Amino acid sequence: MFTIEHEFDSTVITLVDEEGPHLGEDVIINAFDDCVTLEQHEPTTDRVMRVTLSISQLRDLAAALDLPEGVYKLVREGGEH
Repeated sequence: MFTIEHEFDSTVITLVDEEGPHLGEDVIINAFDDCVTLEQHEPTTDRVMRVTLSISQLRDLAAALDLPEGVYKLVREGGEH
């Protein structure tokens, strides 16, 4: 299950784990103009862990989900950016 909320400066997506005997903590994704953050509460340390991806890294991640093992570099149409 997931929720989507539109805030003033970002879109917030929350992923809720509903399957399996060992449920994971919710993952909160904040999509900004220049980056995306992923946050998850770590119950062992009682802290929120955060990973920040640039838009370029996010594009690479999206492409990587559909590719076989290997090394890749995405090239945008009209030249490399």
